[in-house]
Amino acid sequence: MSIVNIIGGGLAGSECALYLAERGIAVKLFEMRPIKMTPVHQTGLFSELVCSNSLKSQMLENASGMMKLELSLLESRSLQIAKECRVNAGKALAVDRNLFSQSISDILQDKVEVIREEVKDFEEFDLENDFVVIATGPMTSSPLLNTLQDLFNQKGLFFFDAVSPIIDSDGIDLNTVFSADRYDQFDEQNNFKPGDYLNCPMNQDEYELFREALVNAQVLPVEDFEKKHLFDRCQPIEEIAKSGMDAMRYGPLKPVGIVDPKTGKEPYSVVQLRKENQAGTMYNLVGFQTRMKWPEQKRIIRMIPGLEQVEVFRYGVMHKNAYINSPALLESDFSWKGNKNLFFAGQITGVEGYVESIASGYFVGMTIYRRLMGWSQLTFPEETMLGGLFNYCTTAEDMKPMYANFGLLPELINKVPKKNRRTEKSKRGIRIMEDYIQQHEINRELPISRWGVER
Repeated sequence: MSIVNIIGGGLAGSECALYLAERGIAVKLFEMRPIKMTPVHQTGLFSELVCSNSLKSQMLENASGMMKLELSLLESRSLQIAKECRVNAGKALAVDRNLFSQSISDILQDKVEVIREEVKDFEEFDLENDFVVIATGPMTSSPLLNTLQDLFNQKGLFFFDAVSPIIDSDGIDLNTVFSADRYDQFDEQNNFKPGDYLNCPMNQDEYELFREALVNAQVLPVEDFEKKHLFDRCQPIEEIAKSGMDAMRYGPLKPVGIVDPKTGKEPYSVVQLRKENQAGTMYNLVGFQTRMKWPEQKRIIRMIPGLEQVEVFRYGVMHKNAYINSPALLESDFSWKGNKNLFFAGQITGVEGYVESIASGYFVGMTIYRRLMGWSQLTFPEETMLGGLFNYCTTAEDMKPMYANFGLLPELINKVPKKNRRTEKSKRGIRIMEDYIQQHEINRELPISRWGVER
């Protein structure tokens, strides 16, 4: 039987290895730590949590909570271990990070062949007969990044330097915000026509208050960052605001070529919103790359006319992470379109977050196992959080790293009060996942010895 080579022992690589090894598949797990460390890791342990020790909320009305329940139904090994290592954290699942990583490391070292070396290229692998999973995360080493750049002809690799916030379309006040494209607002009869962008108009007083808030906002430090390259390409909105009173009006908030249908005139300034998904449930704030703290982002975004009630699906962030252009490069099962034996998992695919990385590792492990068994390939339904996230990562027109959020899911068929929509989406997705697991007998192949009881 083929060997599965997994490069990277983070959350995604570890979950993928656990999935396969506990089903009797030969796994080689390559991890360069501690021989060569990354800028953020402290140990050579597998699944080391480098930031918070929290895996976020467990509540059903929270997207991360919904994803965790789906993974529980799928019997994710990493999530099971996380629950065994939990510490008190209210509604969140937080873990003793050392115990968590040590527990996963102990299991893996008993079940897989661990190879402590830096993988710089694919020369040692037989990609005609064996599988390779790239799960090296956002801190992929430079030699392997160079190999990937060559493999993708320099076009498929990006750096997650900075991204703008993404908001929930439900909270956008369309009595204030209008649809229009710059310089293209009128039809042949000179009537207003809808456009691809939503526009939030500001008068002078609103603009000046908004700028003042940005200038005085609390920001996160960006250490060891190549600032001159970052600022040339995507300067943070708060830095633009500091550079002059009218800097934003000549930059991302310029009103030129946009007419407010209510006044028939150009606004003093305008914030543009761009669709983030085909369903139009998520909108990106154009030009709003930022390193403001998250509470500040929420407060200041709600100062924008028409956005007073919006919820933020994904906050703007600024740090240097490597990720690939998954929609152009990957099939729906996260295999490379150029070679179906080469897979990608974890943050290098564009998923963002601990639980999301575990989920992608599970999915790739499941996909490889089913192929080895000669079984039909599966993709999770789009109503599930896993299905919605994986669909986004492999189909988005302008993919940016994304964590679980309800904007990834299709809208409910029946009308539901706004306060109940997230819970109802969760309930719908969980019902569908339960049926899907039963229909396809997922996890039927797990050995009895793992559980100690007949299944």
